[in-house]
Amino acid sequence: MTDCIFCKIIAGEIPSYTVYEDDVVKAFLDISQGTPGHTLVVPKKHVPDLFAYDEDLAAAVFARLPKIARAIKKSNPAIKGMNVVNNNGKVAYQSVFHSHIHLIPRYSDDDDFKMIFKDNSGNYNDEKYRQIQQAIKDQMEDDQ
Repeated sequence: MTDCIFCKIIAGEIPSYTVYEDDVVKAFLDISQGTPGHTLVVPKKHVPDLFAYDEDLAAAVFARLPKIARAIKKSNPAIKGMNVVNNNGKVAYQSVFHSHIHLIPRYSDDDDFKMIFKDNSGNYNDEKYRQIQQAIKDQMEDDQ
């Protein structure tokens, strides 16, 4: 993709702070540094989002995450945990439409990174859960 910023980074047309690279992925520091060490893991094959992965690409990309995450964690003894985030689609806060996984080191409850998961369980009953469950299961069968 000639206009994709991540494709340009992969091609070396735009500099990056690369921490890992092989034939499948390039991992580099996110320029925003949500927390120190915030790294993006980007497949070298241009795919817009997770929905476009095939099984082989998913296996190859996701197999590399633990190695990169461990290196980030070991790089700073103050790192206590890590958020692994993958946004898919504009509504899900995806801003670059080349799939990428954020590895966001966590230092404390006050390290200026927040994720909020609202509890909507009061809006659901057994019937609603089962309807959603079945709709998803039906699509799993169709996708095989």
